[in-house]
Amino acid sequence: MSTETINKNESGGVRVKVQQLGRLLSGMVMPNMGAFIAWGLITALFIPTGWFPNEYLGKLVDPMITYLLPLLIGYTGGQMVHGKRGAVIGAIATIGVIVGADIPMFLGAMIVGPLAGWVLKQLDKLYEGKVKSGFEMLVNNFSLGIVGAILSIVAFTGIGPLVESLTRLLSSGVEVLVNASLLPLVNIIIEPAKVLFLNNAINHGIMSPIATEEAARLGQSVLYMLESNPGPGLGILLAYWFVGRGTAKASAPGAAVIHFFGGIHEIYFPYILMKPILIVAAIAGGVAGTFVFQILGAGLVGPASPGSIFAYLAMAPKGGLIPVLAGVLVATVVSFFVSAVLLKTGKKGEEEPNLEEAAAKMKEMKSSGMKDQVDPSAAAVVAAKGKEEVNKIVFACDAGMGSSAMGASVLRKKLQQAGVNITVVNSAVSEIPDDADIVITQKTLTDRAIAKQPNAEHISIDNFLKSPRYDELVERLKD
Repeated sequence: MSTETINKNESGGVRVKVQQLGRLLSGMVMPNMGAFIAWGLITALFIPTGWFPNEYLGKLVDPMITYLLPLLIGYTGGQMVHGKRGAVIGAIATIGVIVGADIPMFLGAMIVGPLAGWVLKQLDKLYEGKVKSGFEMLVNNFSLGIVGAILSIVAFTGIGPLVESLTRLLSSGVEVLVNASLLPLVNIIIEPAKVLFLNNAINHGIMSPIATEEAARLGQSVLYMLESNPGPGLGILLAYWFVGRGTAKASAPGAAVIHFFGGIHEIYFPYILMKPILIVAAIAGGVAGTFVFQILGAGLVGPASPGSIFAYLAMAPKGGLIPVLAGVLVATVVSFFVSAVLLKTGKKGEEEPNLEEAAAKMKEMKSSGMKDQVDPSAAAVVAAKGKEEVNKIVFACDAGMGSSAMGASVLRKKLQQAGVNITVVNSAVSEIPDDADIVITQKTLTDRAIAKQPNAEHISIDNFLKSPRYDELVERLKD
């Protein structure tokens, strides 16, 4: 094997591990994003500098950020590793880091939640099948209680203070960047990482915890906007719309609407993969937008998730709407003009970029961190059901919020047009409901979906936005 091949394999392995870590971090936050938004709204409305200051209702702010949000993260992290038992012990360990620190313990919860679930999982394996009949509940409850108590003490005395020091160090680093007017340079890292599908890891796993601690102290944080700014992606899509060619030009307006108003940023990643040099436009837009945010003192009171302009409007602090919108606008304009120049200066006779190939490449990149993969040539349709047996169709993806939501919307519209009254929903692949009759996933997720719901019919597709299997399914259910 050549040195080049070894280096390629090593770099690919590193990317896969980073993606897996990113999924773990974002997977603990994204299911609880509604709670973060609730805290952000209460903060924006009722703190002394909020839209409607109210001392009585403002009492909700501190308990939510101190206890509720970290406990939800720790609970979810433990559940991801070891189900309900892992969730419970994750919450027990998390209360240790909460009490053992003087700042919101989001990073601490991300560490001890999965760790506690893993420890209990290993213990359960040791005595699995060795407990006498009738003593299972006693052993299960006491093992969880004893290990949970030990882990909460360890978290309280050791992990909590350590993570607090780390958080303060990271916050100090951010302050140094802000004071030196270097914060926009962070987008040089963020924008390429987003296209590699590390966007959720960066936003929810790194930026949001630090930003939430900063927002609790200062009332707002610019860090919420570093990754979620819809401006760079919108500029690229508008450039394709005005100066692009072929299918990319035709599909760009719809993608722009989904991206800017729906907040699903993954929609513009294939457009960059079609012409990778456009990452320069994304970086330029991100840097310009963050620069405007910084000089105008912009910030949000809570996370903008998804990264929709509506989320920005909802999370903007009182008197801070204009700086927020200015940063988004500047990012869009800069990204648009750089993208337009790059698209117009392509080589003459250059083949038209293939959007479908780019989308397939995107799906491959997104799923490359999965251990279980299916044969790409497999149709993966299991136990086809008749119309009378189908009451619910579930689209499933990693987080259950992005591509699966788009796919569910597309199929729902097709079924309505065909006069077929069947419920269509979306979910995370790890949370497919028990009453799902048909489950639709990307090919690389089908094995996990089958393991979660083996009795459902499973359909694999390449592209959630456009797949011939949609029409095939509609015709089958209609007939």
